[in-house]
Amino acid sequence: MDTLSRDSNSSGSILPLVGVIAGGLALVLSATALFKLATLQKSVAAHDETINKIPGIEASVSAAAAKADADIKGLRTGIQTALDQVGNEIGTINAKLTKIEEAMKKPAPAAGKAGGGAAPTGVLNADGTYSVAPGDTLAKIARKFATRIDSLEAENPGLDPTKLKVGQKVRIPKK
Repeated sequence: MDTLSRDSNSSGSILPLVGVIAGGLALVLSATALFKLATLQKSVAAHDETINKIPGIEASVSAAAAKADADIKGLRTGIQTALDQVGNEIGTINAKLTKIEEAMKKPAPAAGKAGGGAAPTGVLNADGTYSVAPGDTLAKIARKFATRIDSLEAENPGLDPTKLKVGQKVRIPKK
């Protein structure tokens, strides 16, 4: 029993010392935790201000998105209207071109007599004469029939090369 009583007497003086050290440590830890808590509360307060701004920012973003959608719809409508107008103009131009092409395919009315009884121009007639066509000159006629201008003038005395008329008969020299 002696050993037990000695152990209990020696440990009795250490326990209060350990308790005081543990209490001091707890006091230091609690002070540190209190300081950290204050810093954390300041940080949370700063974030609260930022968080409170989010609904206002969200409303601004929604308004900007709605305006962008409206602008895009307006642009789309404007572009479609412009394209429709261009298509209509192309259709009109195409119709006019078709009319011009059809008019070009029709034979030109003969100068001189009305009623279509005029002789065709630009052809060699059965009697050996040529009916002058629009735009013909003596040189063109000579080239067309592989002859010379002076031969044409000799075959047609009194012919004035500067006063050729559409439908006028010019005698072509025989080869």
